[in-house]
Amino acid sequence: MAESLIAAKSYSFALRIIRLYKHLTQEQREFVLAKQVLRSGTSIGTNVEEALGGQSKADFRHKLSIALKEARETSYWLRLLKDSDFIKPDAFNSIHSECNELSKILRSIILTSQQKESNS
Repeated sequence: MAESLIAAKSYSFALRIIRLYKHLTQEQREFVLAKQVLRSGTSIGTNVEEALGGQSKADFRHKLSIALKEARETSYWLRLLKDSDFIKPDAFNSIHSECNELSKILRSIILTSQQKESNS
């Protein structure tokens, strides 16, 4: 079975977040915000994985909704890191764009799933 697009993208994003965490802690000596963005940024993928193994359609949507909330939280931490000069604008634009893409995909999947269920 082929891996889902959202699973692959959220995993790739988690790897970027881990690299950002290493940069923040090792080079910037920033630990509090780094831990927050690590937690929320890697949580997106774990919730996607849980959704893919969901026990029902409602469970699937619920886990994806949590993943979407984590993506929104990650966006917040990334903006805060940029505005407090811990990450440069170019690095921010790249990773934040990926975070926004994940949010859009998650929203689309949730909406499509709701529409399919209401049409059943």
